[in-house]
Amino acid sequence: MASLKDLKTRINSVKSTQKITAAMKMVAAAKLRRAQEAAEAGRPYADRMRGVIANLAAKADPSSAPALLVGNGKSANHLLVVISADRGLCGGFNGSITRQTRNEVARLQGEGKTVKLLMVGRKSADALRREFGGSYIASLEGIQGTSVAFTDAADLGETVRSGFENGDFDVCTMIYNKFVNAITQEVKLTQLIPAEVGDASGDEAGSNYDYEPEEDELLANLLPRIISTQIYSALLESSAAELAARMTAMDNATRNAGDMIDRLTLVFNRTRQAAITNELIEIISGAEAL
Repeated sequence: MASLKDLKTRINSVKSTQKITAAMKMVAAAKLRRAQEAAEAGRPYADRMRGVIANLAAKADPSSAPALLVGNGKSANHLLVVISADRGLCGGFNGSITRQTRNEVARLQGEGKTVKLLMVGRKSADALRREFGGSYIASLEGIQGTSVAFTDAADLGETVRSGFENGDFDVCTMIYNKFVNAITQEVKLTQLIPAEVGDASGDEAGSNYDYEPEEDELLANLLPRIISTQIYSALLESSAAELAARMTAMDNATRNAGDMIDRLTLVFNRTRQAAITNELIEIISGAEAL
């Protein structure tokens, strides 16, 4: 059984940890509001951009459509853009991205595809480096948080586009966590190249627009922009999801620390009472011996 001194040391240690986790929870909660507003504010623009692309793609001639829309006719080489966090202490946020990436790589390699990875965020990059480090084309850090810059997303988009145009890969897919609410994050796979345009929806559905310049020229200019927009939206979603996961994880840690303090305090009191009882028995036994 642990001594009273050891128990007191453990209680003080857990109390210190509880103060840290409580502070991290408050910091994450304060940052989450701004990150959530940024993520939600970016969704309408991205959705409308996809709607415009879908409307243009429906009228485009597949034989002359840009390669970013229809691909290059091959699918042997795949690029996965993996977005995780630079820091830990956010529950299963990074683990879910790492697990999904590992599964996706295994699936593609099982189909005989060659897979390359563009890692954004340190945690998943470190977790997967031993297995797939030779497939990394880049590993980037420090471009997430509450102040995600579109210039960083544009640079990433340019890296992806230039790699596709140079023939480094044929298909590009992005893996990231989408913010749903404060306790839920959803792993999403979004295909960047060839562009997933889907069907026109909302105001775009059934609309017949006259475009200036022509549809093909407009598509050629918009498709590079939609790639950067999708990456920017994913960075915003991932940043909000990370903060939400950290807030939830630190809240759970704070609660668990409180439960542990209660248990240790109970053991401490019982141990102290047992020690007092033993001392009284020894005193009484000594007095009777006299």
